Amino acid sequence: MKIRNLLALAVSAGLLAAAPVQALTVEVTIQNLAPVNGNALTPMWIGFHDGSFDIYDAGAPASGFLEALAEDGNTGPISDAFDAGGGYAQSTVAGPGGPIMPGEVATFRIELDPGNPTWFSFAAMILPSNDAFIANGDPLAHQLFDGSGGFTAIDLFLLGTSVLDAGTEVNDEFPENTAFFGQSMPNTGVTEGGVVGPHPGFLPAGSGGILDDPAFANADFLRENYPIAQIRVSAVPVPGALVLMLSGLAGLVGFSRRG
Repeated sequence: MKIRNLLALAVSAGLLAAAPVQALTVEVTIQNLAPVNGNALTPMWIGFHDGSFDIYDAGAPASGFLEALAEDGNTGPISDAFDAGGGYAQSTVAGPGGPIMPGEVATFRIELDPGNPTWFSFAAMILPSNDAFIANGDPLAHQLFDGSGGFTAIDLFLLGTSVLDAGTEVNDEFPENTAFFGQSMPNTGVTEGGVVGPHPGFLPAGSGGILDDPAFANADFLRENYPIAQIRVSAVPVPGALVLMLSGLAGLVGFSRRG
């Protein structure tokens, strides 16, 4: 009788319901590795999907949602496209003051269903720039869950050679056309009509562009081994005390059934 009462109490507290937990808490950590007076990142869009959400194809024109992200850091259109098909969950992860500045870390936690085969994607604009960005072009590059509950952590280290050009805006580096460099409103640059590809780098120092501003004197991301960012996706461990509690409750259930 006492055991039955204990079980009833556990059920009323929601403890037994928590025992067969299906969701797994996942943490995304984004660190800007650029040096002082180097590149900043816009708040980073991240998505967890079924493997079908494609951000870009190298050598092809950028989509409208990528143009908005690469030129202005606007993640609204990519969020809408993600919701339209293939997406499980998403977020835009900001730094302490909005942009993720050199040396800053931004984190985000979410619960995901390990029963769904799940892939991870990301995208952020490089600041300052006309239309430079980082993202994964292969939607199947970073698998988190294999569908049987197996989890694979992700640890990405991005160098300056990972920076891409959306091909949507001329890289003139005029302040009025360049986000974070003097642009006062979105979508003010000169349309390029190009394709997505490796970024050619900023104008040389002395040209009156980004690198001549002291605030961005170390923003030449094509310097050898220039670090841009580290992106980690890891599982959050269940607290040890909770594991012991659930194990004990499971034992009580077994004892009750044997009785």
